[in-house]
Order: sequence, then C-alpha cells, then structure tokens
Amino acid sequence: MKTLLVLAAGRLQLPAITIAKRLGLRVVALDGDARAPGLPLADVARVVDLLDVEACLAVARELKPDGVIHICSEVAMPALGAINEELGLHGPGRSAVVRSTNKEQMRRAFEAGGAPSPRSFGAATETEALAAARDLGGAIILKPSRNSGSRGVTRIGDANDSEAVKRAFQRALAESRDRGVVVEEFVSGPEYSVEIVAWAGEPQVLALTDKETTGAPHFVETGHSQPARVDADSRRVIEQAAIAGVKALGIDWSAAHAEVRLSSRGPMLIEIGARLGGDFITTELVPRSTGIDMVEAAIQLALGEVPHLRPQHPPQGAAIRYLSPKPGRVLAIEGVEPARNVPGVGVVEVDVGVGGVVPEITSSLARVGHVIAEGVDAAAAIAAAETARDLVCMVTVAAATAGAGETQTCCVSPPSAQ
Repeated sequence: MKTLLVLAAGRLQLPAITIAKRLGLRVVALDGDARAPGLPLADVARVVDLLDVEACLAVARELKPDGVIHICSEVAMPALGAINEELGLHGPGRSAVVRSTNKEQMRRAFEAGGAPSPRSFGAATETEALAAARDLGGAIILKPSRNSGSRGVTRIGDANDSEAVKRAFQRALAESRDRGVVVEEFVSGPEYSVEIVAWAGEPQVLALTDKETTGAPHFVETGHSQPARVDADSRRVIEQAAIAGVKALGIDWSAAHAEVRLSSRGPMLIEIGARLGGDFITTELVPRSTGIDMVEAAIQLALGEVPHLRPQHPPQGAAIRYLSPKPGRVLAIEGVEPARNVPGVGVVEVDVGVGGVVPEITSSLARVGHVIAEGVDAAAAIAAAETARDLVCMVTVAAATAGAGETQTCCVSPPSAQ
C-alpha cells in the first residue's frame, strides 16, 4: 500500500484526504491545528506547524511517504519542496517552489523563459518602492512578494502619488511572508485562471475559468465559472501563455493554477502556483464542468503516476458566487433553505452566524459564504448561483450604530466588478 503525505487538514484539504482514502492509499495528515477536520480521517495524524520545514521533514523521514501533496493553499509549499527534494519524490523541489511562491522570483523566471507578464520590480524599502513606481509610471499594483488570496494587494491609479505608494508598500509588507514587496505595472483586461496538470515535462490544460473580482483597489475574487466564455483565438493565446509560464517555472509532476489577464497587448501572466487552485475551483468546479477529478489527478502526479483524465460525465457549466453582505454585526440570516432549493445549486455555505461580524472585503479571508451551482452551460450555472446568492439575506448593523436604534440593512448582492 502506498502512502500519501497530506500537508494541511483543514476544510479545503478534505478532498485530498477523502479521495486518497477512496484510492486505497495510506494517508498521513499534518496540520498545526489539532482541531483540523481532516486529522481524524487520516490513518496517521500529526499536529505539526506547517511553516516549520524541519518538523515536516522529520515526519517525512520517519514515515517515508510515496508522495506528498498540499492543495488549495501555499502555506506549506516550502515544506513540500523540501520533502520532494530530500526523499526524491515527484513534484516541485525547493527551487521550483521558490519560483512559484515568490512573486519577484516568478517574474524573473517568466522573463528568462519568454513567458508574457507585466513589468515589475522587487522592493524591500519605501525608497525602492518609490523608485520602482517612478520607473513604471501610470497605474501600478503593489503586492506581497509571498502570500495569496489578495492579501496586501493595492492598486494605485497614479504612480507619482508618493503617499499612496508608501501606504500601499507598508500594507503589502505587513502581509508578506518573506518581507518583500513587488511593484508592477497594472494590466487591465478580463481575468481568467487556467487549471493545468503537468507530467514528464508536458503541461495539459483541463479548464479555463472566468473570474470576477471586487475590482480596484484590492481585486478580491467574488466568483468563478467554467467553461470560460471566450472565443477560440482568445482561449488559445491564454492557454499558450499559461503553458509557457508553467515551463518557465519548471513545474512538473504537479497540478498548476495560472492567473492571466487578457490585455490590449495580449495575455499577461499575473501569477502561477505549483498546486491546485483554491476558491473551490479545482475541488468543485473542474469536476462538475469537465467530469475530471482534478484532485485525484494531482494525487496520482504526486505518486509519480500518469493521471487518469477520462471524463466521468459530459461537459457542462459550473459556477461559484461568494456572498456579499454589507459589513457589520449580523442580526439575522434568511433565505438559506430557499437558496439550496434553486435548481442546479449543489452547495450553499454561510461561514458567519448571528452575532458574528461581516468585515469589509479586503482579502479572500473576509468572505463569509458561497454558492456553487451547475447547469447545461456556464450561463445556466451562473444564473442558478446568482439567484441562490441573492436569496441569502444577512441583516447587519454597522458597529458604529450598534445600540443606537440599530438601523438594519439587508444584503442583496450587487453585480461584481471585473
């Protein structure tokens, strides 16, 4: 029996554990939280700080897994790279992990590999950030060199606004796991993600995903749908850019998640992770839309096996929409059961209860629930998801007015910005 080491056992990682068990594998799961829901499901469970690479390596040396996987997150990628390299397993090693998690190193790899991406500079100080902004000019983006989920991302409309650059630099720096910041030109245009598996040096695209965000300044993702509604030529160049980026980063025997903007200058790579995409894109949307179990494929790649990519059902549409209630303390939640009864809706989850607080959406961590739906095509899936989303009503009150005649407001989600 082969052993799979699963780094992280939270809600987003449950599919890796349950599918590995279904495949007859011995599952070892690590998580820093003893209450992680996936730990009781594993054959061997250990409470280990996933940021402690040496601690994760110690478990791998002891238990000698045949493969290691970390899905829908980047927190444990350094540990994954170290384990793959030391134990000679399939999947990205230390260097490939650095290139696919550090956005400055990623940009340099794209440049060296001829993969299209925005102009950018690394900045360790405010002075360097201001110099980079002056060099780029126009609209710019500042982001942590290492983090995910739109944390610390800010768009500035005028690179010459030095005070705005300083504020954005400090915000990005506070969220950066390696104390670096990337300053890059802002590229406008619709954004897509590309879901990829790569083995033996050959990346293969499984799905192209439409993406919606809150727009400037933070661009938090509010929805995704498959298949992307683009013409054949646009699809071709987006996929070509993503494949070029995967090769430039040296990602092999791994899933990959690429984010691409289709600009007036052609496709531009925003970033690529050497992992399954989050936001339920690869765990829910890909299998619903393509019939391919992408988590199973990623597990097979981690074990050094050629993935099974045979669709289990004909292609169709799939979509996720995040709830967008007004910020404040939650007084009541209504409409959840009617939302679940909308035809095509498969999942309705609300992550905050009465008495909880809905924060301003400045990163993906601030989202408080979602709806997942499927349909005969993307349009039908989107319609079902948005109908259900709008049925979920959270009555909130702004913290500033609590106890002062509490003016209640009911959320009806507006269309998201691109």
